[in-house]
Amino acid sequence: MEKLLNLLALLLFVPAFVSSLDPPLNDDVLGLIAFKADLQDPEGKLVSWNEDDYSPCNWFGVKCNPRTSRVSEIVLDGFALSGRIGRGLLKLQFLRKLSLSKNNFTGSVNPSLAGLESLRIVDLSDNNLSGPIPDEFFRQCKSLRATSFARNNLSGRIPDSLCSCSTLAGVDFSSNQLSGPLPSGIWSLNGLRSLDLSDNLLGGEIPKGIKSLYNLRAINLGKNLFSGRLPDDIGGCLLLKVLDFSENSLSGSLPDSMQQLTMCNSLSLHGNSFVGVLPEWVGEMKSLQTLDLSANRFSGQVTDSIGNLRSLRVLNLSMNGFTGSLPETMISCGSLLTMDFSQNLLTGNLPAWIFGLGLQRVLLSENRLSGSIDSSYSTIMEVSHQNLQVLDLSYNALSGEIPSDIGAFSSLQFLNLSRNSFVGAIPATVGELKAIDVLDLSENRLNGSIPSEIGGAVSLKELRLEKNSLTGNIPIQIKKCSSLSSLILSQNKLTGPVPTIIANLTNLQTVDLSLNNLSGSLPKQLVNLPHLLSFNVSHNNFQGELPAGGFFNTISPSSVSGNPSLCGSVVNRSCPTVLPKPIVLNPNSSSESSGVGSFSPNLRHKKIILSISALIAIGAAAVIALGVFAVTVLNLRVRSSTSRSAAALTLSGGEDYSCSPTTDANSGKLVMFSGDPDFSVGAHALLNKDCELGRGGFGAVYRTVLQDGRPVAIKKLTVSSLVKSQDDFEREVKKLGKIRHHNLVALEGYYWTPSLQLLIYEYVSGGSLYKHLHEEPGRNSLSWHERFNIILGTAKGLAQLHQLNIIHYNLKSSNVLIDSSSEPKVGDFGLARLLPMLDRYVLSSKIQSALGYMAPEFACRTVKITEKCDVYGFGVLVLEVVTGKRPVEYMEDDVVVLCDMMRGALEEGKVEECIDGRLQGDFPVEEAIPVMKLGLICTSQVPSNRPDMGEVVNILELIRCPSEGQEDLG
Repeated sequence: MEKLLNLLALLLFVPAFVSSLDPPLNDDVLGLIAFKADLQDPEGKLVSWNEDDYSPCNWFGVKCNPRTSRVSEIVLDGFALSGRIGRGLLKLQFLRKLSLSKNNFTGSVNPSLAGLESLRIVDLSDNNLSGPIPDEFFRQCKSLRATSFARNNLSGRIPDSLCSCSTLAGVDFSSNQLSGPLPSGIWSLNGLRSLDLSDNLLGGEIPKGIKSLYNLRAINLGKNLFSGRLPDDIGGCLLLKVLDFSENSLSGSLPDSMQQLTMCNSLSLHGNSFVGVLPEWVGEMKSLQTLDLSANRFSGQVTDSIGNLRSLRVLNLSMNGFTGSLPETMISCGSLLTMDFSQNLLTGNLPAWIFGLGLQRVLLSENRLSGSIDSSYSTIMEVSHQNLQVLDLSYNALSGEIPSDIGAFSSLQFLNLSRNSFVGAIPATVGELKAIDVLDLSENRLNGSIPSEIGGAVSLKELRLEKNSLTGNIPIQIKKCSSLSSLILSQNKLTGPVPTIIANLTNLQTVDLSLNNLSGSLPKQLVNLPHLLSFNVSHNNFQGELPAGGFFNTISPSSVSGNPSLCGSVVNRSCPTVLPKPIVLNPNSSSESSGVGSFSPNLRHKKIILSISALIAIGAAAVIALGVFAVTVLNLRVRSSTSRSAAALTLSGGEDYSCSPTTDANSGKLVMFSGDPDFSVGAHALLNKDCELGRGGFGAVYRTVLQDGRPVAIKKLTVSSLVKSQDDFEREVKKLGKIRHHNLVALEGYYWTPSLQLLIYEYVSGGSLYKHLHEEPGRNSLSWHERFNIILGTAKGLAQLHQLNIIHYNLKSSNVLIDSSSEPKVGDFGLARLLPMLDRYVLSSKIQSALGYMAPEFACRTVKITEKCDVYGFGVLVLEVVTGKRPVEYMEDDVVVLCDMMRGALEEGKVEECIDGRLQGDFPVEEAIPVMKLGLICTSQVPSNRPDMGEVVNILELIRCPSEGQEDLG
């Protein structure tokens, strides 16, 4: 019986035992495959993720716990993945680390990730996530230690639930568009070691209580809108090593408690409004390696205690009001590499110890330093010879000669001694500066010649010697400086010709030789310089014909003026015709014995029939007669061509777009994107001033009417010499013709001949925003509602252009048109694409014609031009719309720049007084002031500090409807 029971038990157990041999369904595999299904993987990084695998532990980017074989880490950084972060990850119940940084994920932060109770690290930085940080994300955090959403497009406030995550040690929300104040309980996270909220739109005062973060090692609140004073108790964070509150609107003096931060090695408070003297206790912060208090309002003398900072490597006190001389105690700062005291009020001599510290960068420009750079410093410069890379002493009152041993600074890359009172000759040893990129000795009292040894500076890119008393020739040895891009020698006493070898410096972009005594003819080879943007030889003694071709076809007349013997079309002076040598015949010689042009010196009884002077007079008269005849014929041909071109603008419609069937060069080619039939433009539309609507950087605009009665605007381009080839022109115009947005002026078609290009636009009846703001003061002013809609609509139009990778370049109130419904339409966009590749200097002179709207990066050749230059122009436009003032206004004895005026008003708390008085109280202050602040943010001097236009749209809609959040973005 017992055996029977045992057998029965065995039979019952066998099925369960056998079934346990089959692999169970793996949640980790299912979750990861579901997560992958929501992704695009262009580089095939996740090809090893196979749904038929039993375990994902060998999959690329996946790590498992060796004890449980469950997924513990997913690290997919930099895989170029895109899509949304799906719910498949919720299957991974033992996941401890999720890192998806440096990809292209979109959508919002998935709040359900908080359901993963084992999750300790979440890194979603460097993606394209948008929307607010969900409050639910931090409500269920059980063991979360570190989270990073840095460098996304997140907006809204920092959720209060963050303060409930007591386990958090690291938080990084930097480089987003987060706004509002800090959560009131943020200092309760006493486990925090690192907090980075920089580069957002956070504002308000920094609350007290920060001393409770006794574990804090690093805090960065820089590049925000915080105001008020630093918390008095900040010194309670005794373990703090990195403190960065730069580029805010903080004010007041530095709290004394900061002297307790003896472990702090990096303190950055630049770009605020701190006042007072540099406290003596700063010398007690002996761990400091970086101290940046630049761009504040500190005053008084620099404290001697700064010499106690033996570990200091970077010291930046520039753009303040410090006075007196530099403290001699700084000779004890033996680790110092960078010292920047530029733009202060320092006086006294240049201390000798500066050249004995082994510094790499010395910047003392725009002070009141005097005395000479004593050549005896060579006895203590041994270390500096090897280290010094940047020396800027410009805009001071230094005098004496430039030391002859300057060439000993073998590592020097940047030397600026401009705007001082240096005398004597340029030392020949400058040729020993093999690493020098920029040499600026301009606006001194230097004399003598430019040393031929300059050719030894083979890395030289920018040479500025203008406004001195230099004599002699331009040395031909300059040909060895093959990297030279800028050569400025104007306002000296140079003589001789322009060396032909300059044409071999193919990197040249800017040349200014004006106001010298140079002579001879300009080398024809200069037309071969491929990158030339500016060439000024005005007020010299040049003669002969200007080079023809390349850059010289569009050179400004002012760049060659003041040379009476120069000729060519640019100077409106025809060159003398080169006549052959006059033929003088000997009447006594026979045709057999002497050829044409022979002359017998033995003739005594016969005279020369025609004198040389008579022949020249006859030839000149003939040339004048031919010239008059040629001009008459050309005038007739031009009139005929104009009438033929205008008459040729007649067309029948097509299916997709219409084009004229003729290929006659005189008739040109007309394309209408809408296929409108019977299109015609009379010649009067382009010649009659009554039809002209305005003129801009690209040309004049005329109004005309189609045969069906519909008006259109015709832009007649006046940059024909810069326009691309016909194929490139048509390709770009057709791209622009496909752009349709209710806040952009629609391009309806175009007309092409080699000498005439027309763009056909929809006609916007309401005129320009400029006219509404500045030219019709007597009529009804724009209401606040209309102004806000204009700002928002313009922002949406620009955002659409930037989404299509089109930079406007020329945003201004005269290029924003108002339709009959008071809706704004941005015009003149994309026209720079019709021209060849042009540098910013050509764009600024040919296209960007509106003073006050141009972003500062146009003037800096090292900063890339991006969509952010449009953002700057938009910011100026915002301030113009709200205040009713022009970007730059000229008073009787002053010039007022709108941006500067508004920043001053913001600092003084008088922003509301700047609002256009014509609104007369008919506006909500709670909207107007944030709009003006947004305009100031958009006009930040640093491009990276400006928001994108898409973010601007979001912010404006939040200002208009703060309670609706981000659900309905336009």
